[in-house]
Amino acid sequence: MAAAGAPKPEEMSHPAMDQLQGLDYCIDSNPSWGETVALGFQHYILALGTAVMIPSFLVPWMGGTHEDKAKVVQTMLFVQGINTLLQTLFGTRLPAVIGGSYAYMVPIVSIINDPSLAGIESPSLRFRNTMKAIQGSMIVASSIQVILGYSQLWALCSRFFSPLAMAPVIALAGFGLFDRGFPMVGQCVEIGIPMLILFVALSQYLKHIQLKKQLPILERFALILSIVVIWAYAHILTASGAYKHRPEKTQISCRTDMTNLISGASWIRVPYPLQWGAPSFSADHAFGMMAAVMVSLIESTGGYKAAARFASATPPPAHVLSRGIGWQGIGTLLSGLFGTLSGSSVSMENIGLLGSTRVGSRRVIQISAGFMIFFSILGKFGALFASIPFPIFAAVYCVLFSLVGSVGLSFLQFTNMNSLRNLFITGVALFLGLSVPEYFMDYTRSTLHGPAHTRAGWFNDFLNTIFSSPPTVALILAVFLDNTLDLKDSAKDRGMPWWAKFRTFKGDSRNEEFYTLPFNLNRFFPPS
Repeated sequence: MAAAGAPKPEEMSHPAMDQLQGLDYCIDSNPSWGETVALGFQHYILALGTAVMIPSFLVPWMGGTHEDKAKVVQTMLFVQGINTLLQTLFGTRLPAVIGGSYAYMVPIVSIINDPSLAGIESPSLRFRNTMKAIQGSMIVASSIQVILGYSQLWALCSRFFSPLAMAPVIALAGFGLFDRGFPMVGQCVEIGIPMLILFVALSQYLKHIQLKKQLPILERFALILSIVVIWAYAHILTASGAYKHRPEKTQISCRTDMTNLISGASWIRVPYPLQWGAPSFSADHAFGMMAAVMVSLIESTGGYKAAARFASATPPPAHVLSRGIGWQGIGTLLSGLFGTLSGSSVSMENIGLLGSTRVGSRRVIQISAGFMIFFSILGKFGALFASIPFPIFAAVYCVLFSLVGSVGLSFLQFTNMNSLRNLFITGVALFLGLSVPEYFMDYTRSTLHGPAHTRAGWFNDFLNTIFSSPPTVALILAVFLDNTLDLKDSAKDRGMPWWAKFRTFKGDSRNEEFYTLPFNLNRFFPPS
């Protein structure tokens, strides 16, 4: 007989929820126009971190000048804006910013170090020739995403995915970026730690402070408010000479006048295709870049599922997911044509911001795309915002990447985590998903080349890129184990009964509300 006052079973557990609760605006509901524009600008500011970091690392290595770096940053933001609009209008239609990806770093660095390019004595000529080689390989590699997406092959592959298999993939799409978080904050703790504390305080502890019309201004705009305060503080430290006698690495991380983007940017400039010249093509370079395209495809698959959760939408059906990958391939093609030094991928930090602000509106992301295009053309103004020290962004990443990782773990609610089989698969995929890439990165840092080091450069780039990505390693392990280990009687434990209705567009009536194409285009492209 139960003891008096013992809690009832329903009081000790939480029911599984198809859609995340507690959001103020979902995918197809919108704040007021003023709030929408302000939130869109906030997403634009957040997207600057990756858009500046990648060219800042690669362009000097290629022999480029400050002017070249400013042009690449402008071009990346311009193409980001176009790709984000295409994805939100015709792709998955989820509120996902499509930006650059660090997955492309391994093959790009390999191209930079190619003896035929590295041996060019003129820095300007070396920069242009290297850029054209990167463009050519990216144009060829983009065909992978285009084919897998529009042929619906990725939709067929996704039928092997279960909530159990996808939880580690989505989780490591966020947690796997830990090296972009506190290690970067630690490069300038004077501004990084205050930024982290202030952002957490405004977005979490003071979130209930509201203005008229029930607007939780501190929670909704914690990012922009924190950046303004800490950026001003960093500028005061810079102007007062606090970093005058510090090491150069510290000055680059902390000072507000070290990016040289404002001086290098033109007042008005419209990026255009083939602006660096006609691309050059190499089979070796293209094969290596294909691995990066596959990695960004897998990372973006996790990103789209996380975005759907934060937008209070149902998981994207296989057809919609594949359609989004196809448009992402178009985005990578545009990146190759324009010369952005990175292919297209879902911006995980912007996905995390959806959860932090509790606004999953598609319109907000489309407005942010407009800001990307606008400020990439007005070069000086865009460069002003792009001069924010990177540790400020890294402090925010500590929170936003964590949110993405946590929403991945939330998929485990649809599985039986009292099953030893499921515990084994989840644990192995999460642990090795972090451990294997860390080994590859440590090996590369110590030897200046990856563990795969044969005479076939394309083979090296392929393996080193694949196994340097936490979500990719997690997907390989989780999907393989989930579809081979005690499969016969595990459908319910894996969460397949819940997952099944979201596999097809017509499997759930809500899919039409969230994922139907605009302008009545579904007549010409009927969903499957």
